[in-house]
Amino acid sequence: MGKGGYGEQRGGGRGGFRGGRGGGRGGFNNSFNQGPPAEVVVVGAFQSACEGEMVCKLNNPKVPFFNAPIYLQDKTMIGKIDEILGPLNEIFFTVKMQDGQTANTFKKDDKVYIGLDKLLPMDRFLPKPKVAGKGSV
Repeated sequence: MGKGGYGEQRGGGRGGFRGGRGGGRGGFNNSFNQGPPAEVVVVGAFQSACEGEMVCKLNNPKVPFFNAPIYLQDKTMIGKIDEILGPLNEIFFTVKMQDGQTANTFKKDDKVYIGLDKLLPMDRFLPKPKVAGKGSV
């Protein structure tokens, strides 16, 4: 028996190079096409087209995920959120259009929709209140 040299197991070690902690968990398995969500809600209104993308104003109390799919009311996917911009009281987002869709076909204030599971509460982006530590009066 060795003295615990490189790659040798000793006392229930984690193994050598391969198969150590965590094992091979694989890549991002979340990227497959999930289809339209069961329910969509209004997330914003079209403002203008810029470099082939839609610029929309957020009119939902929650903030959308990056890369979240964006739909029409009939759940037809039109693109994915690319950028989120502006101050917290006036948020805009851009939508990278899906193949076959063009931003120029939309009119100002046309509504765009998102799945409920792709929204985050606004307090996620606000500073946390300071909590008094032990011993403070």
